[in-house]
Amino acid sequence: MQIEMLKCKLHMAAVTQAELWYDGSCAIDEELVELAGLREFEKIDIYNVTNGERFHTYVILAERGSGIISMNGAAARQVQVGDRVIIAAYTSMTEQEAEAFKPKLVYLDEKNRVERSANTIPVQRAEA
Repeated sequence: MQIEMLKCKLHMAAVTQAELWYDGSCAIDEELVELAGLREFEKIDIYNVTNGERFHTYVILAERGSGIISMNGAAARQVQVGDRVIIAAYTSMTEQEAEAFKPKLVYLDEKNRVERSANTIPVQRAEA
């Protein structure tokens, strides 16, 4: 049986541009694409933490080291510059493969600089 697992994410990226008339997609700094293990033209989910919007698009490359996170085409209508978003990609694998799999998690600051990376998320605890 195949299950879908989180492959990678860019956590709390800041939208730097919203280009309605640019080819549709999400332009991401090429360095961040590589760090997260994404690929050009890969399907991604965008979760807008600022306004709650959730949508799909795909990756295109932005200038390496630029910090660009640009929502283009129809995706530009789902964000405002400065919104904080989670960019996630998923992959299918067998349950056996999933046992050993660890996603690439890249945490960003408000200027899309890497704060840290990880491959696990701590267990959420009940509030006291």
